[in-house]
Amino acid sequence: MASALRPRCALTIAGSDSGGGAGIQADLKTFAAHGVHGLSAIAALTAQHTQGVTAVQVPPLDFLRAQIDACFDDFNIGAVKLGMLANAGVIATVADALRARQAPFVVVDPVMVATSGARLLEPEALDALRTRLLPKASILTPNLPEAELLLGHPIADREAMHRASRELLALGVSAVLLKGGHLDDDGDVVDIYADADSCREIAHPRLSVDAHGTGCTLASAIAANLCLGVPLPEACIAATDYVHRALRQGYRPGRGDVVVLDHFGAAAIR
Repeated sequence: MASALRPRCALTIAGSDSGGGAGIQADLKTFAAHGVHGLSAIAALTAQHTQGVTAVQVPPLDFLRAQIDACFDDFNIGAVKLGMLANAGVIATVADALRARQAPFVVVDPVMVATSGARLLEPEALDALRTRLLPKASILTPNLPEAELLLGHPIADREAMHRASRELLALGVSAVLLKGGHLDDDGDVVDIYADADSCREIAHPRLSVDAHGTGCTLASAIAANLCLGVPLPEACIAATDYVHRALRQGYRPGRGDVVVLDHFGAAAIR
C-alpha cells in the first residue's frame, strides 16, 4: 500500500551523462540512496562514457524553464542542486527561475573545469555565475581549479585553501565547501568548510583511484541531507563520508580505467 505521506524532494538542474557515472544520473542515484525523491531538469545533454565526452547539446532555454516550473508546480522541493550550466543564457534562465520559486536551499557545484583541465565556461558565463547564481547559493562546492578560476589566482597549499574559502564567502555565498582532492599532497584529502561563523577541516584517507562523478555526488549528497533536516555543516561532513564510502566500493563499468561510485553500496554500509 502506498504511503499517504508526501516526501521531501530534491531537484537537480544539471547535465545528463549518457555513461551513467556523473551528472543527472549520479545525482538521482545519490538522492535515492539517501531516501529522498529525486527530480531533474536537464540543462545539457552529453554523449559520454568512461573514456571521455564526444558531444554536448544544450536544450532550448524555454524548455529548461518549463522543466523547472513543472517540478516546482507539483512537488515539495527541499533543496536544489545546480551542476553543469553550459552558458550565460542557461545560467540566467536558472537564476530567474530560482528567484521566482525561492527554494529553501541551493547547492551550487560550479562545473567549470573538465578533468582534463579544459575550461568549460566562456568568460561571460563565468561573470553570470558570479553575479546571478553565487548570491543565491546556500553553499558552493568548488574543487581547487574551479576556485582558482573564480578567484583569479592559484591555491597552492592548505593555508592558501583557508584564505581562499574566506575569499569565496566574500563573493556572496552563505557557505563554502572547498574540495582539496587536487592538492599535490601525499597525505589525507582535506576539504575545508567555511561559513560566517566557523571554519573546519574535513579529512579522509586519499584513495588511489581515477574516479568519475565525485563532485556531482558530493553536492547532491549535501542537498539530500539538507532535505532530511540535517544542519549544513553536518550535511557536508555526512556527504564527504558518503563519497568516500562510494569511492571505496567503486567499480569500472566501461572499457576505460575510470571508477564509477557505488551509491547503494555506500548507503548499505552507512
